[in-house]
Amino acid sequence: MVYADRIEAGRVLARELGRFTDQDVVVLGLPRGGVPVAAEVAGALSAPLDVGVVRKLGVPHQPEVAMGAIGEEGARVLNDDVLRAAGVSEPELADVEAAERAELERRSRAYRAGRPPVSVAGRTVVVVDDGIATGATARAACRAARSRGARRVVLAVPVAPPGWRRAMGGDADELVCPSEPEGFRAVGQYFTDFAQTTDEEVTAALGRGDRRSVTLETADGARLGGELVLPRGARGVVVFAHGTGSGRLSPRNGFVAEVLNDAGLGTFLLDLLTDAEELDRARVFDVRLLAHRITAATAWLTGELEQPLPVGLFGASTGAAGALWAASEPDARYAAVVSRGGRPDLAGERLAAVRAPVLLLVGGADPDVLRLNEDALRALPDPSRLSVVPGATHLFEEPGTLSAVAEQARDWFTAHLANG
Repeated sequence: MVYADRIEAGRVLARELGRFTDQDVVVLGLPRGGVPVAAEVAGALSAPLDVGVVRKLGVPHQPEVAMGAIGEEGARVLNDDVLRAAGVSEPELADVEAAERAELERRSRAYRAGRPPVSVAGRTVVVVDDGIATGATARAACRAARSRGARRVVLAVPVAPPGWRRAMGGDADELVCPSEPEGFRAVGQYFTDFAQTTDEEVTAALGRGDRRSVTLETADGARLGGELVLPRGARGVVVFAHGTGSGRLSPRNGFVAEVLNDAGLGTFLLDLLTDAEELDRARVFDVRLLAHRITAATAWLTGELEQPLPVGLFGASTGAAGALWAASEPDARYAAVVSRGGRPDLAGERLAAVRAPVLLLVGGADPDVLRLNEDALRALPDPSRLSVVPGATHLFEEPGTLSAVAEQARDWFTAHLANG
């Protein structure tokens, strides 16, 4: 098996680990290359992501040759055969370990941006790397997780050489690997793209914080799928209200959500209708129903937050009408609303009751929807405004137009949620 990149490897590995969904799991990625793989696993398992910082102990004067590895909480693995062959003395080993221990501590602080490690005490820890060569660093990470109180340790990698399980000894309770090819020489030969992962990419992956898939059951018995992302230290959360024929997996809204996440905003992408309801045109245009489900989703979300955060709404097409209706409810407390190619006219007289500032984003090459948004703006409160994206049609498929939407939405939410 050859993976396109670490992202694909993580998705394949996540399928192997599906039985851990909904369990009390923490995923630890080994920096640097293991973190993008681990991020995919954590997202699929709805589990928190952290790093298991490890450092190789290189032979003095031949640092490319590993004589062992160290991890957090004093974990250490030594290769006695290498130590003997290289004639490494105890003082030399101590000097190398002291230098690497200092670098380990520095990287631990830098990767987590000052945040404390995710607690693993009493939980199942899934240690993830992008592959196994000697296995020393993976063993050190497993030992570190154990010393921090992990109840169970699982080591998972997308590729490893035959016989790797014996080399791991008893440092992990379970070993998972979908590919153990004969003729294994190096991890990189099983990736089309094996570019080096940067420290910045590791920090960004960890900064995205809590990612989980959820199922929300409505009062009328519908089961709606959702994707919640809460960056660490999030300043607010945006609920996405999708339009006709779209849902939480929409690539357009997913792109906008990533831009908001990178700006420190949480996102909750929700299917407002079930698959069966999507085929019912009356349901698709039932703005009252959409609004009630947005309100229910917001109530669920606020109950999940560890501390109160301002909430915004991002609506597209008919979903924008539902968002505006929800924002018009007497007890609504939304800090801001953004409409992308929306149909605010479907909210009718409810527009006059909206109290949150609204940004209407419309394509310049979408004249009918532009006219409807111009009419709606007159009914909305100050400081609402209309922004026309030049050359964009209804779905913002033209080069650069969706980026313009994402950037304007980011700036609108950043400004208004900060004061929410």
